[in-house]
Amino acid sequence: MPMDPLLLRARGLWEGLARGSVSFAPGGGVSVVVSPESGLCPVGWVGMVTLGESALVTVPVEKRALAVRHALERLPVGALMDGSSVNEVLPVARVLGPAVLSYVSPEKFLPVETGSLRVERLPAGHPELRRLEESAGDQDAGEAALDEITSPVFVVREHGRVVAAAGYQGWPSRTAHLGVLTAPDARGRGLARVTGSAAVAHALAAGLLPQWRARASAAASRRVAASLGFEELGFQLSIELGPGRA
Repeated sequence: MPMDPLLLRARGLWEGLARGSVSFAPGGGVSVVVSPESGLCPVGWVGMVTLGESALVTVPVEKRALAVRHALERLPVGALMDGSSVNEVLPVARVLGPAVLSYVSPEKFLPVETGSLRVERLPAGHPELRRLEESAGDQDAGEAALDEITSPVFVVREHGRVVAAAGYQGWPSRTAHLGVLTAPDARGRGLARVTGSAAVAHALAAGLLPQWRARASAAASRRVAASLGFEELGFQLSIELGPGRA
């Protein structure tokens, strides 16, 4: 059966980010490669990305590759999204994630009607975006990463204040990595859907692959993505190994 073009394109992105001679196993399973400059995780960490029934794992140094490969062979691919499961077979010191990786095609995109809302464009780096980040707090602002956006930023105002914003950062393989942020006092009213829809439409018009990454526990963000037509295709997990079995 031919592979889903959306899944194939997403895999191509992460194969490139792995910065090693490796690819997702077409029939399923785990592929491990030594890649000190991997873009799957922080420097010196082990990066894991699962898409479909296959996983890509990068290890920073050769001396740990064999142990990591042997350990992960004991786990089903789906367990690689679970830090506690990985901790059972590897000496995990710290974990980032899991994050859910979602993508949308032009055919599946569900644009949102703005109704009476007016969506404006601001340049990336506009001072009003910094004020929105301050109101949202460090964790939410860090995940939205509005300061890394390279596209126009689509915003909604209330009483002159920017209360929701969305845009994307240009990633390799013609990918648009979405960032969406809403002020705490303006949440629950669909503003993330409105600004996110505008950013996704802009990315698709440019022929880019929209990517939505959300913490697995971030139910609200995942619901927004699903409402726009995004499909959850996989997960990303990064671990820092401690001394011990690997």
